[in-house]
Amino acid sequence: MSDPFQPNLLSGKVALVTGGGSGINLAIAQRMAAQGAALILVGRTLEKVEAAARDLEAAGGRAIGLSADVRDYAALEAAIVQGARHFGGLDIVVCGAAGNFPAPATGMSANGFRSVVDIDLLGTFNTCRAAFEYLRKPGASVVAISAVQALMPTALQSHVSAAKAGVDMLIRTLALEWGPLGVRLNSIAPGPVEDTEGVRRLVPTEAAREALTRSIPLQRFAQGSEIADLALFLCSDAARYITGAVIPCDGGQSLHGSGIMMSSLGIR
Repeated sequence: MSDPFQPNLLSGKVALVTGGGSGINLAIAQRMAAQGAALILVGRTLEKVEAAARDLEAAGGRAIGLSADVRDYAALEAAIVQGARHFGGLDIVVCGAAGNFPAPATGMSANGFRSVVDIDLLGTFNTCRAAFEYLRKPGASVVAISAVQALMPTALQSHVSAAKAGVDMLIRTLALEWGPLGVRLNSIAPGPVEDTEGVRRLVPTEAAREALTRSIPLQRFAQGSEIADLALFLCSDAARYITGAVIPCDGGQSLHGSGIMMSSLGIR
């Protein structure tokens, strides 16, 4: 398929991506780098984000990999400052760091629940707050990676549903507060995405995969590049009047509600 975007759409922009060493977030980083943005990749494992940054540079982009845990505000702020100084600013933030595991609420410890809330919700707040001084200008954009679980209650996902719903409301609230400064904030809510840790954990068997695929109106899982295309659009001038939106990118999965998803996973 030909590229639907004009070349160098993000030329001169600097983008920060948390959780940028793999999965959806790496796909977003690759897409933005290919469109001319300089990338600051932040993740807990330095070797992973440094390797991803090297790959982006080998493909002709500009990138730096930095280590920080989004739950640690001081470390995250230091990484953001270092990256912004390295490239001379910051224009785009993608809040992608996330945690997930399947578990019924009665089989989950308080620490397990809190770990996902801390990574997903607190991590998104920390990222936005630590980057704010660089973002407080017209044209700046934030995209949070939410999940379809925020749009419909999902068994074995009480922690993720709660955390991602919180992320969406946080983004909408910040869109209200920061809009007068010219800053736009939006959320993307993906369904199952090929070749991601989330799918490997939540859909561990071929039978479960086939059943879940049948529950999606478009009859397939997303590609990481499709989530990346939506993120690219939201960060571009083409979306300059869009803020506070929560956009499903799920092949229509959320149209069914949680019942069919539970049935497809064998949950009664």
